[in-house]
Amino acid sequence: MIKKTDGGVTAAKGFEAIGIAAGIKKGKKDMALIYSRIPCEVAGTFTTNVVKAAPVKWDQSVVYGGGSVHAVVVNSGVANACTGEEGLGYCKQTAEKAAELFGIRADQVLVASTGVIGAQIPINKICAGIEAMQPMLAHTQAAATLAAEAIMTTDTVKKEVVVEATLGGKTVTIGGMCKGSGMIHPNMCTMLSFVTTDAAISKELLQKALSASVQDTYNMISVDGDTSTNDTALLLANGEAGNPKITEENEDYAAFVKALNEVNTYLAKHMAADGEGASALFEVKVTGAASKADAVTLSKSVITSNLTKAAIFGHDANWGRILCAMGYSGVQFDPEKVDLWFESAAGKLKIIENGVSTGYSEEEATKILSEKEVTAIADVKMGEASATAWGCDLTFDYVKINADYRS
Repeated sequence: MIKKTDGGVTAAKGFEAIGIAAGIKKGKKDMALIYSRIPCEVAGTFTTNVVKAAPVKWDQSVVYGGGSVHAVVVNSGVANACTGEEGLGYCKQTAEKAAELFGIRADQVLVASTGVIGAQIPINKICAGIEAMQPMLAHTQAAATLAAEAIMTTDTVKKEVVVEATLGGKTVTIGGMCKGSGMIHPNMCTMLSFVTTDAAISKELLQKALSASVQDTYNMISVDGDTSTNDTALLLANGEAGNPKITEENEDYAAFVKALNEVNTYLAKHMAADGEGASALFEVKVTGAASKADAVTLSKSVITSNLTKAAIFGHDANWGRILCAMGYSGVQFDPEKVDLWFESAAGKLKIIENGVSTGYSEEEATKILSEKEVTAIADVKMGEASATAWGCDLTFDYVKINADYRS
């Protein structure tokens, strides 16, 4: 049984966190620290962009190096991307500073950055921030919230979640926080996600669980079609729950994956809903596809259609844009078989049947599309596969936010 509770990255046993204003951004929290008193197994997934930020390169070397980790240092305001050897050197200095304070190795420290591309991070402020945070670390929900707030950039709300599951007769906790609002596109996005768990699980299966979960969660969201240089999802497991260590794909592993998916789905949906300038979460469910790959492609094609996103902003049931986006996705289907519904808290309405309008009420459709969360359900009647993607509407404010981003 999976139970959702309040909290964030400090909910799992043995984890502490904090967030502060280190002076990187004017008058805002801009640094966070996560720490486990015992070493953690670690898994990670990273941006598919050829242009990778220095922290991504550092973390890939740590995660793929096979060792354990203790800490994650995060800054917002400066991305440390396109900064050459100097930027990578600052990652090393950041890790070395944390290692010195905690009495651990530098390769047991992960780093992450988000913000403006091309600027060097203020390493003196970063190091001073780590010194300030180390004695402030706490296992409290308040500390987790401070950390979640400190990693925000154009985000308008913090994003954190906790779920509990029973594995081997023990209660296991998985807590997470993330940031993401713009430069969000499938195959990861301008997102930083940090998930902590007290589950005992092998590194191999931890990585397998995260890689699988990312496919149906973070890789299924889009805000603006831009894939970032800094995308990072990290999963730390310290084993303090005391469950029998998961070393094979048994029932406990399946339960862990299900709980992890709950965490990542929640975080992914809240990033999509908090898209820059967005006024609504736009969910697209494709059913009846010939394969899972087809369903994924179709749903992503709709949520990335700017014309469709603009129609959602205008509360306009312009279903032709949805069918059009499905048609250029590259998936073969019969448009004369497609059924389409719009659904929200205001109701559910069938818009087209077998590819043509049902003669629906525009007034009722507008009412449904005026909610904060709107779903389009498309049945292509080609098979049994399905997929769900999440995006947001496209508003005037998106352009304003990104025109002024560096101001």
